[in-house]
Amino acid sequence: MTATVLLVIFAVLLGLAVGSFLNVVVWRVPRGEKISSPPSACPKCEHAIRSYDNIPVFGWLLLRGKCRDCGEPISPRYPLVEATTAIVFGLIAAAVGAETALVWTVPAFLYLAAISIALTLIDLDTKTLPNKIVLPSILVGVALLALASVGTGNWAALLGALAGGAALFLFYFIVALISPRGMGMGDVKLAAVLGLYLGWLGWGVLAVGAFAAFLLGGVFAIALLLIGRARRRTAIPFGPWMIAGAWLGIAFGSQIWNGYMVATGLS
Repeated sequence: MTATVLLVIFAVLLGLAVGSFLNVVVWRVPRGEKISSPPSACPKCEHAIRSYDNIPVFGWLLLRGKCRDCGEPISPRYPLVEATTAIVFGLIAAAVGAETALVWTVPAFLYLAAISIALTLIDLDTKTLPNKIVLPSILVGVALLALASVGTGNWAALLGALAGGAALFLFYFIVALISPRGMGMGDVKLAAVLGLYLGWLGWGVLAVGAFAAFLLGGVFAIALLLIGRARRRTAIPFGPWMIAGAWLGIAFGSQIWNGYMVATGLS
């Protein structure tokens, strides 16, 4: 079994466990509840969930989506979050492969994937991006990208990350000042986090990731207007589109930017 396969298997198993934890985060953080306690329980009968029923994905399947004690349906979002996290973690590990230098980047991007899933769901549910997640993520992002720079020996990338985080934060801050109804401070702080990772990969990737957020969010808003599901003043969470744009930049930003440079004759 190759090192790449082992890395992917480990990432998938880790993703299942992290996905289970993210379900707790998504539910409790917006409500101001502690993450560590009390133990997870059925919201109807309040009976604590048994450890053997709390196995990611499989526990929900074995229970057929119902509480063992009262039969209350358990939302399918729980196993979907766990499975999605596992798949995303696996894809990140597979993309890195067994290259020794690039393996150092895995912790940083796995962490970004985890908070991306949590913040997307929280923003969709509550139209907020909690400081308890966003602000620590700036420091954690810097630390993990510094670790990646240590492993790869690419200190220029770390400087790019710091500059990218500051640049995207400043851009969103100016947009928020100009249009406070259209851009919240949560989005501004999230921009600092995403800018770190995009900037670490390069200015072209940063440009693609930043532009993609507005493109995707704009297309979605127009679609809602056309089908009558929203009005011009309807508040639409922008955090998920910032995150989607950032990941589009991470996955394809380099190719898109290089193609743009060639097409415009700038390269």
